[in-house]
Formats: sequence, structure tokens, C-alpha cells
Amino acid sequence: MSDLVSRLLPEISEIQSDPLRRKVAACWNEAIEYRGWTEQLLREIPFTLLAENVTIPFIDHVRAVCAMCIACDKVLDQYHGPRKTKINRDYLIAGALLADVGKLLEFEIVEGKAVKSVFGQHIRHPFSGVGLAFKHGLPSEVMHIIATHSKEGTGEKRTPESIVFHHADFIDFELVK
Repeated sequence: MSDLVSRLLPEISEIQSDPLRRKVAACWNEAIEYRGWTEQLLREIPFTLLAENVTIPFIDHVRAVCAMCIACDKVLDQYHGPRKTKINRDYLIAGALLADVGKLLEFEIVEGKAVKSVFGQHIRHPFSGVGLAFKHGLPSEVMHIIATHSKEGTGEKRTPESIVFHHADFIDFELVK
């Protein structure tokens, strides 16, 4: 795992499975290298282009949503215990960290500003994110979270992990837009 991914996403260390953690990092490394994203740009670009004057950076959004997912799972464990719907926390964290990784292909910097790339005009981040995850051998359960987290997942039956992520993601998105 690269130092850059570890610095950007310390939550990756919460994934208990070493092979899964390495695959998540590999997806991030490839997406970063695709356009040559720097740490500074990743910490500065807005997390969405669907709203004006977004001040929440991409990495902060990814980390906040991941932290909300972990917290939600812990709260459900605390209050529902064995009655709780089983959630695979490793898959939840991996999906939370990868749901928006495709934005690194969807976005590009033009004249100092993040804009939708030509690629992004044709392929939205849930699709490119699933492609990266498939290429790196992530489980279908993780790809499901990536695929169903956005409008593209409307009407699909979501797994428990996808439900948690979808709602955490939209909490952050709706409060910003």
C-alpha cells in the first residue's frame, strides 16, 4: 500500500482483511496515477461538481462518509446486538472508500478548476469505480456498494452494507448541496 493512500485515507487501516485492504489501495493507486493526481489536488478538489461553491474537499467527503458508515454499524451493534442485520464491516469500509474513486477518472483539472472530463461525460464514477474494483479482484459485495450508491442504483435491491453507505453518502451530499 502506498504512503499516499495511507496518508489520504487512514480509515483503510480499519479493514481487517489484509488482501482486501491491499486491493482497495491498488484501486486508489491506479485512479491517482490515471491523471497524475497530486496529494494537494486530492485534498483541494470539490467532492462533487453537481453543486455550486462546494467547499468540502473530495478526500474529506470520502473520509467523512466512511467514518459515518463505521459509526452507524457500531451503533447498530450496540443497540440491536445479535438481532441486528449482519453487516460485513470490511466490505462496508471498502465500499465506502471506493464508491467515489471513479471520480478521479470522471474529473480533470482545466485552468486550475475541477471539471468533468470527456471520459466523465460518458462514464459516471459508479461505473468506472466498479471497473477498477473488478480489475483489482474486489468481491462482488464491494462492487455492489459502488454500483448502487448513486442514482444509478435506484430501483436495485441494496445489500445492508449498500443501504448504510447510500444513506451516509446522501447525508453528506444533501447537507452540502
